[in-house]
Amino acid sequence: FLLLISFSSVKCESLESLQTTVQKKPGETLSLSCRGSGFTFGSYHMHWIRQKENKPLVWMGDVHPDGSGTGYSKSFEGRIEITRDNSNSMAYLKLSGVTAEDTAVYYCARSTVAEI
Repeated sequence: FLLLISFSSVKCESLESLQTTVQKKPGETLSLSCRGSGFTFGSYHMHWIRQKENKPLVWMGDVHPDGSGTGYSKSFEGRIEITRDNSNSMAYLKLSGVTAEDTAVYYCARSTVAEI
């Protein structure tokens, strides 16, 4: 029995959270950051999504590839800010006035289609 595996190239695209667990007091601001690698970061919308325990994923908002614009879910408007730093492949989320209802797992995500 002979098993031959050959990899000529492996493309790895990833998003890495720079915080694992964050604790905040009511009324404080939550700040999260996310680093992308293995893809042209500045060509994609970056999104923030969260999931409360035993609940579905909820889209919070996104920032345009060049950082010129954002889109936010109405349920977070007025207390959310999503920004990015393309030179360092970073995306950021700020959520102000947090309460116990904001306890969740937070994810950053990349759009599947690049903008040219």
